[in-house]
Amino acid sequence: MYFYQPALGHGLPHDPLNAIIGPRPIGWIASQNSQGQRNLAPYSFFNCFNYRPPIIGFSSTGWKDSVRNITETKEFVWNLTTYDLAVRMNESSASLPHDEDEFVRAGLTPVASQVVSVPRVAESPVNFECRLSQCIQLTAADGTPIDSWLVLGEVVGIHIDESLLENGIYQTAKARPVLRAGGPSAYYTIDESQRFDLVRPDAR
Repeated sequence: MYFYQPALGHGLPHDPLNAIIGPRPIGWIASQNSQGQRNLAPYSFFNCFNYRPPIIGFSSTGWKDSVRNITETKEFVWNLTTYDLAVRMNESSASLPHDEDEFVRAGLTPVASQVVSVPRVAESPVNFECRLSQCIQLTAADGTPIDSWLVLGEVVGIHIDESLLENGIYQTAKARPVLRAGGPSAYYTIDESQRFDLVRPDAR
């Protein structure tokens, strides 16, 4: 077994943490400031944390525009990244000046949401409209604050392309979601051939 203590370095060509915890869904987060300046950015530390109410969240390394906007307006939209949108998602990851619009840079269409004021990505087949529930600064085990911020939001509106619903059941693989892997450039998607089913056992 290869062993290392992260505080002392991993001694490998690339930190394996992101590759081990993966592939990870993409938090493609749309936000805007109080003046209506839009922002769109992908976050690879993203997931769903609760059913009722539905809560999703992402972690930002540094106090970036997304975090600043969301704490200011208390709203954001998550947009599903699909294989067909992968290049444009990546384009939106560029570090732009505050007054430049990632929607424009990536050739994406902002469309009005139903519940929140933040626009969603029209080209994405699934969008979650969210209201901020918590913004938490992460700390090390000894309590030292870290320059990373966990943003949690309650999902208050969901848009789903009806082509992804079969007999009312969402078809995960049909959407061809993009998932982040390890290294500086690795991504994956999934297809139905990779599916297997397990039924939760009864308590005995």
